[in-house]
Amino acid sequence: MDRKRKSDDKGGDGRIPYGSYEVVVRSAEAIIRAIGDDPGRESMKKTPERFASAMFEILSGYSENPWEIVNGAIFEQEYSGVVMVNNLKFFSMCEHHLLPFFGVCSLAYIPNGKIIGLSKIPRLVKHFSSRFQVQERLTEQIGKFVESVLSPKGVAVYINSYHLCVAMRGARKEDVIMETMYFSGEFRGDVELKRIFLDKAKTTVNHFFDII
Repeated sequence: MDRKRKSDDKGGDGRIPYGSYEVVVRSAEAIIRAIGDDPGRESMKKTPERFASAMFEILSGYSENPWEIVNGAIFEQEYSGVVMVNNLKFFSMCEHHLLPFFGVCSLAYIPNGKIIGLSKIPRLVKHFSSRFQVQERLTEQIGKFVESVLSPKGVAVYINSYHLCVAMRGARKEDVIMETMYFSGEFRGDVELKRIFLDKAKTTVNHFFDII
């Protein structure tokens, strides 16, 4: 197996320790055998490698620094309204069953003299979702990081997602959707502001789940 080839095609930013990759490959082979299949048969010979590549790509958040994602894109700007970004689709991995969950995130903040470059918000959502997660923590991590970067007057985060660990196993409920919310500052105390945010966020989410 060519070491350079592996380091070039693993997704994320490519900073994957060679030894770590080999551990995941060997573990995938062991799981396939334990389940009762043969990792050596023709169509599965490269499955452990493909699995390792996919994991390092899907979980690329472990090799990223969110402050590097922001990369100084914070700008002085007086603005008395609300900044809201909708339709932030994401994919993550449930840390309890190592199965995917995915959905839509909406984020809003009330500037306190500073704003963040628009492209940084979807990148930050991707960063925090690209690791083993629970939706509750993901929602809070996104909100608290935006707070730490901007020190705004308030932050609101709404996530609505579909969990394969509920749909494929256990309860086997294919129509269950989970909602989580995070509010701080003015969003926490202003009921009307909170209602406006949730109305707009849920309109976007309902459209997304109608499609899938």
